[in-house]
Amino acid sequence: MTVSDARRLKDLESENAKLKKIVAEQMLAIEGLNEIAAKKW
Repeated sequence: MTVSDARRLKDLESENAKLKKIVAEQMLAIEGLNEIAAKKW
């Protein structure tokens, strides 16, 4: 593995972590909205 390969891998891992965080936040938001929508008004 070259230095540029290692740098690219580090960048991709960082981007992947950010995307996973965004997905987790969105899942929590959807779950909260579903709970609100399930309540009887």
